[in-house]
This record gives sequence, C-alpha cells and structure tokens, in this order.
Amino acid sequence: MVVALVCSFFVAWLGLPVAYLLLSKKEKVAQPTGPQAANDGFGPNDAPTDATTVAADDSLELEKRSSGPSKKMKGEPAAAEHDTTAGTQHHDIPWVRSVIRHPAYSVVGILLLVGVMWFIIPRLATGFLPDMDEGAIVLDYHSPPGTGLDETDRMLRQAEKLIVKVPEVASYSRRTGTQMGFFITEPNSGDYLIRLKTDRKRSTEEVIADLRQRVESTEPALVVDFGQVIGDMLGDLMSTVQPIEIKVFGPDPTQRYALANQVTEVVTKTAGTADVFNGIVQVGPSVDVRPDPRRLAQFGLTATSFQTQLQTQLGGTVAGNVLSGEQLLNIRLRYPQAAQATLAQMRGEPVFLPNGQRRRLDELADVTVTTSSAELGRENLQAMTAVTARLDGRDLGSAMQEIQQKIGREVALPPGYFIQYGGSYAEQQQSFQELLTILGTACLLVFAVGLFLFRDIKAAGLILLVAILGPAGGSLALYLTNTPLNVGSYTGLIMVVGIIGENAIFTFQQFNDFRAEGGPVEAAIAYSIAARLRPKLMTALSAIVALLPLALGIGAGAQLHQPLAIAVIGGLLLALPLLLVVLPSLLRLAYGRGEAAPVAPVAPEKPELAVSR
Repeated sequence: MVVALVCSFFVAWLGLPVAYLLLSKKEKVAQPTGPQAANDGFGPNDAPTDATTVAADDSLELEKRSSGPSKKMKGEPAAAEHDTTAGTQHHDIPWVRSVIRHPAYSVVGILLLVGVMWFIIPRLATGFLPDMDEGAIVLDYHSPPGTGLDETDRMLRQAEKLIVKVPEVASYSRRTGTQMGFFITEPNSGDYLIRLKTDRKRSTEEVIADLRQRVESTEPALVVDFGQVIGDMLGDLMSTVQPIEIKVFGPDPTQRYALANQVTEVVTKTAGTADVFNGIVQVGPSVDVRPDPRRLAQFGLTATSFQTQLQTQLGGTVAGNVLSGEQLLNIRLRYPQAAQATLAQMRGEPVFLPNGQRRRLDELADVTVTTSSAELGRENLQAMTAVTARLDGRDLGSAMQEIQQKIGREVALPPGYFIQYGGSYAEQQQSFQELLTILGTACLLVFAVGLFLFRDIKAAGLILLVAILGPAGGSLALYLTNTPLNVGSYTGLIMVVGIIGENAIFTFQQFNDFRAEGGPVEAAIAYSIAARLRPKLMTALSAIVALLPLALGIGAGAQLHQPLAIAVIGGLLLALPLLLVVLPSLLRLAYGRGEAAPVAPVAPEKPELAVSR
C-alpha cells in the first residue's frame, strides 16, 4: 500500500504534467513577414514620421478600445467571434484536430474492438474464485474400508517418509479418525496439514503434483485428495470441497453405482483432472442384529427395551455429565470390554426380561456379520451418488465443458436416471448469471444518466457505446496474461463500464456547454478534450500505478485481487483512446453534419489619416 501511494504521488505531480505538456503542445504561430509585419503602427520603415502621426495613431487606438463594448452591445458578432476564435486557438491540439477529421479510423477501431470481444471472450479461461498460493496443503486420505487403526497408521507412516523428502515441506501434522475441524470420522480416514517453506522455488500446485505422484505410486491403497486451507474451508461452507461434482440420481443403487463408475472413467480420462473419486463410500464389515418379534412377545420384552439394553452393552448410554473447567463432559455407561468383544461373546451377552430372568442375545435375535456396504446419499429426498474431482493445471470452464460433452456421448442414462452438475461449477454459473444481470443494469444506468442529464437520446447512445467497449480492454488483458474470468475479474469489467461512462459524461458536458455558447462543433470537441485531458490522464495513470502491485501479485493476499486488478488496468488503458479519439470522432459524426464551417473573423481595415505639415 505504501509503495502504491508513493508511486501515485509521483505520477500525479511529476508524470502527469509532463504528459499533459507533451500531448497538448501547440503549434507555433507563424509570424507574418514582409511589409505588413513592418507596418506595426510606426510607419513603413519602423520609424515614426513625426509627432502628429504618433498622436493620431494613439487616438485611433483609444477610439478602437472605447468602441469595442458598444459594438458588442449592439449585437455585432465581431467581439464574440474574436473571443471564440481565441479560445479555439488556445485549446486546439494538432493530433486531436487530425483525428476527429478522419472518423473512419475510429469506426474501424470500434469494429476491431467488437471483433476482439467476439473472439476472446468465448476463449477465456473461466473459474469461480481466484486461485491463491497459501503456502499450506491439506491432504485428506482414506484407507480401504474395514482397515484397522494399526494398519492405517502403518500405511500413513510410509506416506510420511515420502512427505519429508520433498524439499519444500517445512512441517506437517496428522489427524486420524478426525478431521481438521475436529469432526469424528472413521478410523481409516483423516487428513494432513502440510506447511511449506516461504523461500521455496516451486509453487504450491507444483508441490501438490509432486506429492500426489509419490503417494499414489508408493501407497496405491490410500485414496488421497489434495487441497489448500482456505479452499477447503470455503468448500465446507458450500456443497462440496471439490470444484468438479457430478451427481448421478436414480432409484436402484446397483444401476446408479454402475453409472457412477462410467462417469468416473470419463472424468479420469479428461486432461487436467486429478483426485477423481467415484462417490461410492464403502463402510467396513458390520454386526447385524435382527430381533425375532415372536420371541420378544413370548417373553414380554418390547422392542424399545431390547434396543436400549443392546445400545448400553455395545455403544454405551449417556447417564449424566460432569463439569470439567467450562465444558460439560458426558458420562457414558457401557459393559466392560464391549469394544473388544468377539462375535461369540456378543451372541452370549445377557438380555434381561421384565420378570428379572436373563436370556442370551442369540435366543432373541439373529446376530450375523455383513460384508462392507456403500453409504446412501440423498439430495432433496432422492438417492444420489456424487462423482468428484479436482483440477490440475486447467481452468474449471474448459474442463467441465469437455466432461459434459463426453458424458453426453458415452454415458447412456436409463429411464428414471439423470445427472446434475454441482460443486464450484454450479456456484460459478449462478454467480456469472447474477454478475451478467449487474453488468446489464450498469449499462442501463449509464444510458439513463446520460439521457437524464442531456435529454438527448443520441448523446446517451454515444456515451453507452463508448462505455460498453471498455470491457474489451479488460478481456484482452485477461487473455494475454492467461488469467481466468472469475468473480473477481468479472467485477473488474463492471467497474470499467462505470469509470468510462463517467468520464464520457464529463467530456460530453464540456462539449455541450461550449456549443451552447455558440461555438462550432470542432472547436467544442477540441475544448472538451483539452479541458478533460489532464483529469483523464490523472485518473487512469494513478489507478493503474495503484493497482500494479496487485496485478503483479506483490504482497500477502495479492493473488486474491489479481484478476480484478488486471481487468481494471486493461480497461483503463483502453479508456484513454476511447475517450480521446473514438468519442470525439463519434461526436463529429453525430453533431457535425450539416453545420457550416465557422467563418474566420475579418480584421478591420486601418483608416488612413491625413497628416498636415
């Protein structure tokens, strides 16, 4: 911020005056030569003939000065025309005069800008939020379903040996059975938080690609998912952490899982995707206890009482709480060694009847062990399986476009099954629609303000035309710098429309005021440009210098606003030729037709005086 303020100060007080003098340098007026130059009131030979001639000239000059106001009051235009001509010469800029007299160049420039927007905007890389290099990595992992804690720990220790071999890694921490938000998970899942060194040579994305290759080649049983801290937290607030999410809906789990696997193959084969997951979350083997209603009724035992006793034996029951510091801790009662009980011990656990007698568990229910099964996911009460993936060196828009085309060709959906696209892509589409509405509203407001101020639909149309051409500069800057069109850069394009529209209104106001005083169109154009030249340069150059550190990614958090800064700088660079060249040419085309050329003022003839000797 300090650097930006210092740069803005030097540009505003040193650079702008020099640029203004260079751009507004007037042509030297040629001095007349010959007899007319010599005859300046003192005679043909630059010497007074006598005192009488001098006195006559002085009295004539005095008479001219005294008669000037009276002529202006009578309605003769000599004095006013002289003032207008003098003002025109004062504000006349040679390059402005030459440009506005050839409006074809501006028309070609407008067509070129329209072609640039038509060619570039569909080819821009698109994303949702700006990418940041946070210097930290979140690595989520899952070992195969049913893997014990000891085996999961052994696999992770092998992965840790690979992590410490990466030279950019400064430190790491691991959680197993829980996540970074300290949510309880399965014992075969958890995450790593990896801190990187500040003086590293590779970016975070490059380090992630290296770690992914090392872990997947050494521990193929581990399912890993890489991300960054802020992105992971924002993903928790949204529908999913992963930018790519393809939801498969359907009633039959077997058919739905088969379709999810087909979608997974399509996403895996798409270039620029990584950490692809088919969405089928397998749980480990489980104990299935199914009570026999007839046996329960025979012994007078209700299903609720049976479930309560079984819950107390295996999982425990909360019987109260105790205050520990400022936190209440639950007191859970359960049978001894319940977590380590074998299947035979579980079948022999006693169940108390209402009369005080006991029966074995296997006398009242069937106790079996089921193999791993998949978790059931629902959205809006519909069964759903979500295929997710991350991006690796590719923008979100082009990746999703290719995935949609391939799924449409290769995945045949039976009746009753359909696919929806979620993740960051859905959030991006919704945000872009809202921003497009805001952009259209901004253009309408620019037109409405121009129409309200000048009560001229032609003037409002010219102001709007110049304003909507401004985003072409921002789009070109994004394209040349390979910056995605995301929420930040889209906001910058909207800002450019407002900035150019405001400057165009001020320029037309100067033009309109000069014409209201009776000045010709070309003189009014020259006056409006000369009057607004320095403010335009000051606004554009100061803003560009202030945004330059953000555009270059200098400073902490600069990458978050980098797309916005690049879009605004590109728009401001294009704003100068739009306001100084295109708008004057359009004004001459719109208001200069049918107007007679201004007549140059005729100098009054000098009266001849008779001198008596």
